[in-house]
Amino acid sequence: MKNLIIRPAQKEEIETLLAFEQGIVTAERPFDSTLKEGEIHYYDLIYLIETPVAEVVVAEIDGQLVGSGYALIKEAKLYQKHTHYAYLGFMYVKPEHRGQGINKAILEALKQWAINKGIREIRLEVYEENIVAKNAY
Repeated sequence: MKNLIIRPAQKEEIETLLAFEQGIVTAERPFDSTLKEGEIHYYDLIYLIETPVAEVVVAEIDGQLVGSGYALIKEAKLYQKHTHYAYLGFMYVKPEHRGQGINKAILEALKQWAINKGIREIRLEVYEENIVAKNAY
């Protein structure tokens, strides 16, 4: 893989990030019949980019954005040992770049960000029927 860079996303990249979000929606529609038709949005990406309790990263190869992900610090349930955890979402790699370790690099960057914030518990949700996504994690 040539020149892979994992870096924080910029607000100026919002159009590409919104396209990635629609890629996620398209991939998840077969697993969730409750999703509305047409363009829908899961994330407030500008908020996630700006807030100190989240880190949105992009994967870049030769100046082209090819993937994304975020970690968001959330409060744990009162009955859990930890007080906070990092929730991972917005995990996307463009189809033509899959199988090259990009998702793993994004995960590692988000994991390191969480560790640097003092977070040791990391979670993510995957549709049980989504075998491709389950295999990626």
